[in-house]
Amino acid sequence: MPLDACDLSQLISLCRAQIERHCEHLGRLDSAIGDGDHGANMKRGLEAVYRERADIASLPLPAALERIGLVLVMTIGGAAGPLYGTLLMELGRGLADEGGRADFAASLARAIAAVARRGRSGPGDKTLLDVLYPVQAEIARHAAPDRIAACARTAAQATEMMLARRGRASYLGARSVGHEDPGASSCALLAMTICQYFQEHTPS
Repeated sequence: MPLDACDLSQLISLCRAQIERHCEHLGRLDSAIGDGDHGANMKRGLEAVYRERADIASLPLPAALERIGLVLVMTIGGAAGPLYGTLLMELGRGLADEGGRADFAASLARAIAAVARRGRSGPGDKTLLDVLYPVQAEIARHAAPDRIAACARTAAQATEMMLARRGRASYLGARSVGHEDPGASSCALLAMTICQYFQEHTPS
């Protein structure tokens, strides 16, 4: 499904609303293994993107993704800003204006690799990568949006029993086990929101 300006504007609004709705929950997750500000940081970042949605939506998709990434880097703060920013800026750079779904999956894989390099982390380290990797795999398999959404939620939940190896949570050692990673949770929420939009707007 190609995205037009209306689609992109609506997606920005929906993602902002989803993060605002779960802001306190994300904060509680982060309080258990971090400094407790992930929800507030994500809310601030998505609100900044929302304020620029008209200008962003007027851009071609690759440029729009790069712009969103830059806004998130400048406004989220902490570790999440550079990671989400890297993901979207690299994805935008990798996409051709008229790329198909196979191109998107390949560009997403390269963007995720850039996030891994930026965070010096990988699968199983209890980060948002533990959602991004399986979601990309489902996209590459041409899975339906509802399947991708379910994959994202399951992947985030699976971080609960992982030992954190990166970030502030890693200082807790074994005590990080038993808590869902807040970055993985926010990533899943955003992925689920996007998938639901595609599910509802893709012609049958």
